[in-house]
Amino acid sequence: MEFMIGTTNPAKVKAARRVITSQFPQATVWEVEVNSGVSDQPFGDEETRLGAINRALRATETKEDVIGIGLEGGVRMLEGQMYLCNWGALVLPGGKRFTAGGAQIPLPQEIANELLEGKELGPVVDDYFTANGIRHKEGAMGMFTAHTVNRDQLFEHVLLLLIGQLKYATKE
Repeated sequence: MEFMIGTTNPAKVKAARRVITSQFPQATVWEVEVNSGVSDQPFGDEETRLGAINRALRATETKEDVIGIGLEGGVRMLEGQMYLCNWGALVLPGGKRFTAGGAQIPLPQEIANELLEGKELGPVVDDYFTANGIRHKEGAMGMFTAHTVNRDQLFEHVLLLLIGQLKYATKE
């Protein structure tokens, strides 16, 4: 069994490798940078989910008979408050798709204001915390939860939901 994750983001790759190898010890996990086909800063569950699906589909196009994995982070509005959102997709070689969403937390209003002005979350969070490359490590989720849930852990949960659906759909 071979999986191709449609990103080279270290947090996402770490999550994918950890979950896939724990569930399928003989599996091979590859990574490839593919375009999400959505905005650099996805807004809303629909756009964020579409980005994950596109990444998974494009990952399957890079190698024959691989299972594609797509992970995408975005933001959404709920009752005037901006939240982090994240989605994952798993696409089988025959085209069957599974999707799952993960945990969401509200963002500080000053972060939301900058995103509403058209900025991207990663650089805004880096500036907010006077750091560099947060999206490749703990992510906004890690920073705004005092590292109780980092970005890779968030995506691990999404991947477990995807793998669980796959196992359920293919059980004898």
